[in-house]
Amino acid sequence: MHLNRCNSCRVESGCFVGYDRPNFMGNQIFLRRGEYPDFQYMGNMMGMMGMAMMDTIRSCRIIPMHRGQFRMRIYERENFGGQMHELMDDCESLQDRFYMSDCQSCNVMDGHWLMFEQTNFRGRMMYVRPGEYRNLRELGMSNIVRISSIRRIMDVC
Repeated sequence: MHLNRCNSCRVESGCFVGYDRPNFMGNQIFLRRGEYPDFQYMGNMMGMMGMAMMDTIRSCRIIPMHRGQFRMRIYERENFGGQMHELMDDCESLQDRFYMSDCQSCNVMDGHWLMFEQTNFRGRMMYVRPGEYRNLRELGMSNIVRISSIRRIMDVC
């Protein structure tokens, strides 16, 4: 069976990232155990974490369970330039904590993370797993203008 689009789903276990374009591209939504009868309605009414204006999912990726340390280096500019800070926990506001107006590249050493466009883990989001991300704007993952907050994915899946 082949689906062109998905407008609702039920997550019975684990965590997933849904994308509004094929091949894990476009706006993203973080999905954990629960029912999602209408993505657009749910995002608007509940302030769903990482919810962009999307009404369909066209690709989906499972987020592996991670037990242990979380570590990420964030950089103010692309190609690991500018200010660098190491994170081991959530950051509600890059501006308030590090006096850093944006994050344009990162190196995820341990764990899985969500990066948000607005402070307090709101707005559009981008999922990053272990690896180097030299230019977050060119990943084709989202139309995020600025990274303002970062959250670990832990104990929620």
